[in-house]
Amino acid sequence: MRVTSVSETDHTVSNPVIPGFHPDPSVCRAGDDYYLACSSFEYFPGVPLFHSRDLVHWTQIGNALDRPSQLRLPPDAASSGGIYAPTLRHHDGRFWLIVTNVSGDGNLLFTATDPAGPWSDPIRLPGVHGIDPDLAWDDDGTCWCTTAGVGQIGLDPHTGETSGTRRQLWSGAPGAKAPEAPHLYHIGDHWYLLIAEGGTERGHGVSIARGTSPTGPFEPCPDNPILSHRGRDHPIQNTGHADLVQGPDGSWWMVLLGVRPGGGTPGWHVLGRETYLVPVEWADGWPVVGELSTTMPAPPWPLHPPAVLPETRDDFDAAELAPHWISLRRRPPEDVTTKERPGSLTLRARGESLDDAEVTFVGRRQQHASCRVRTLVDVAEGQGGLAVRLDERHHYSVETSAGEVRVRARIGPLNTVVASRPAPAGPVVLRAETVPATVNDPRTGPDLVSLGYEEPDGTYVELASLDGRYLSTEVAGGFTGRVFGMFASAASVHFDWFDYEPLES
Repeated sequence: MRVTSVSETDHTVSNPVIPGFHPDPSVCRAGDDYYLACSSFEYFPGVPLFHSRDLVHWTQIGNALDRPSQLRLPPDAASSGGIYAPTLRHHDGRFWLIVTNVSGDGNLLFTATDPAGPWSDPIRLPGVHGIDPDLAWDDDGTCWCTTAGVGQIGLDPHTGETSGTRRQLWSGAPGAKAPEAPHLYHIGDHWYLLIAEGGTERGHGVSIARGTSPTGPFEPCPDNPILSHRGRDHPIQNTGHADLVQGPDGSWWMVLLGVRPGGGTPGWHVLGRETYLVPVEWADGWPVVGELSTTMPAPPWPLHPPAVLPETRDDFDAAELAPHWISLRRRPPEDVTTKERPGSLTLRARGESLDDAEVTFVGRRQQHASCRVRTLVDVAEGQGGLAVRLDERHHYSVETSAGEVRVRARIGPLNTVVASRPAPAGPVVLRAETVPATVNDPRTGPDLVSLGYEEPDGTYVELASLDGRYLSTEVAGGFTGRVFGMFASAASVHFDWFDYEPLES
């Protein structure tokens, strides 16, 4: 089972608590256990789910949307389309997950008795409009669904039927763009409406309002935004899209997304939007958010680090892929299997290149600024290799076919073979590494991406070292982060193993 862990001492822990492309976190508590869900966009399976006992150490326990009947992403679904901003809640003995599929199905509701799955097929919500849906139940059992905008409508979560008309609750600070990610809570004598505003870029922030009823009217906090790093010289930027939760001792905490830009101006983030944790106190009936930092004091309760460190290598011995593996839009079992050649992952080509939305691809999120990725590939008569992907128009790859190893780079309209060399005989180890760049001037990128292969004696042959800024959100746009993966672009390709090695904590 894949484990995400953070560096820690006896007194401190590090942020992000879930590194890499894990945005839009929503968290709930069930007894002594915590569960967290994130957006997944064009990737299948969708909505990764994590478990924790201490809010610091998180283990991925599955993906909520792991069947085609739950997640329909058409071949032409755009990158950064698909599944947006889940809300995860535990109510009346069940887990409830509400999401938006912007690529066709709109707002959907799923339920489970165990968050590790299985989750139900979707309950469709044609009467719920807008992205980022939230669920909250009032004291008489009425369920309210609040969406970006920020508007609200009554909802029967068992049938998907809405009641009444959508009412506008609050739009955040006057003139602020993108009031979204609403979450509604009943805490003490008030109902609190927490939202994101300012857009998910550098102006992102968290604001809150309160009222005596879940339907308002709502009074904004005089200290809004209660969290934002806009205009600050801080290593964590784009802070927003938050959710509140109580710790084991009854204290309050907030999970939220943020990014870690690198390089010169304007700064480029390549790992995507990540999940952070920050403490919250209360003053005069309003939440006061503590300092968000890359290293914070350990929470005042026992921590539960994983008993076993995560494996860096997958030998593909299991019948099914581990939950951290993701594909593009769908994963037909006839095209992606560990059963055709025992101990190997076999990919059968659909698309002809990484530029094709239908390319057969299996990858995992980059979670460390510096890492090394290796895979042993047997292309036989096919073609495939190892890719560093942001989307169809922004990716680097090292591939092999017909006795040759090539590095390709796709940057917007530019698509070229950067370097090539005869391949060693037989299966070949392909390799990619990322190393943060030293900032020398305002134009320096965030990192370098090295691509090449290994000789039979293990010697690394670098074919190209490419500027990492071109595989960043600031260049490509969108909402995702880098994914390292294996792909097939002709016939069938076999991968004996895949190794992801962090080179820094």
